[in-house]
Amino acid sequence: MNSASNMNDERTELSRLYQLALRKQLTQGVGVDLEEARELGRHAMTLGLETLDMARIHEIAMVSLVLPGGSVSTNNNLMGRAGLFFAEAITPIEQTHRGAREANTQLNQIVKTLSQRTLELANSVEELKQEILQRKVVEESLRASELTTLMLLEKSQQMQEELRHLSRQLLSVQEEERRKISRELHDVIAQTLTGINVRLAGLKAESTTSTTELHKQITSTQRLVEKSVDIVHRFARELRPTLLDDLGLIPALQAHLKGYMEDTGIRASLRVFAGIEETSGTLRTMLYRVAQEALTNVARHAKASQVEVTIESRDGGIRMAIVDNGQGFEVDGKSSARKHNRLGLLGMRERVEMHGGTFGVDSAPGRATTVCVEIPPPKIRKKKDLLDKTDNPNTPSP
Repeated sequence: MNSASNMNDERTELSRLYQLALRKQLTQGVGVDLEEARELGRHAMTLGLETLDMARIHEIAMVSLVLPGGSVSTNNNLMGRAGLFFAEAITPIEQTHRGAREANTQLNQIVKTLSQRTLELANSVEELKQEILQRKVVEESLRASELTTLMLLEKSQQMQEELRHLSRQLLSVQEEERRKISRELHDVIAQTLTGINVRLAGLKAESTTSTTELHKQITSTQRLVEKSVDIVHRFARELRPTLLDDLGLIPALQAHLKGYMEDTGIRASLRVFAGIEETSGTLRTMLYRVAQEALTNVARHAKASQVEVTIESRDGGIRMAIVDNGQGFEVDGKSSARKHNRLGLLGMRERVEMHGGTFGVDSAPGRATTVCVEIPPPKIRKKKDLLDKTDNPNTPSP
């Protein structure tokens, strides 16, 4: 065990001495005495080393001494001088064997192989550098992609939070509408019908009274019935105007504006092109609902004295504008829906975008407000709807 260890130590020392001697040979140039190489060869013989053993020692020395970044001519010169040194180093070994000439041929092949392996090593180093650069680029791309993903995730979470808030507000508004209808039915319709029932009971008890008094009682009862019918009709109009289905958008808007002026005292005007009645029923319903919601906002928030509704044909499409002369409010793009009547503006926007259109609000404190709806021509609208359905196959038809 100790003998093998000593042998390895001696070979390591020989390799170190060989490398130092070869460096000296390569740095001092042509004409240097090669006796030191022969002495190393004789030392190798005493250790029992063969030519191939010396070739390995020479290869290790060459890898550490010949730089991959050197020029071709320089490397070739160094390799030639190193070959002479190697040839001298193995001369004592080769002289003790037969076939020195064949060994010399092998030696030349070994030198060529060593030279080729040195060049291959230089190429491998260069390829490794390129691979490192490419990996750095990939790492940068991955980091940028990670940042983008985090931003998208944050935006998605924000949109989910807005959706949850909107859903809660929608449920609240629905519940408020139900409470309002329930209160109207209880406070108005039920009381009116109770009054009618009381009057009918009175008529039955007073059937022996004069004809004139009976006529007055019947007339009063009829007024209560008519009032109840009017209230029921008003509820029906608010839920779904029959004029919109029976006569079209223009009569429905005219009737709505008439009642709107009576209820609010705001002067309202309407300008509509006749061709609007040739559009689809869903499109006319959307325009009516958006106009209805916009007018409601004017009455509640604008403190306006007049409002104008205009529907016109523009470049084959449709443009509707609701303009009031009220106090206005601060608009911040789509986020205005989060600051000013959130549910109303979002609801109008969703209705318009379902038909491939665009919705906008132009306003500022102290000046008029314009709610604008623009619907592209049918061909463009159909193409956009098709793209939307391709992106989301579950999108319902408008």
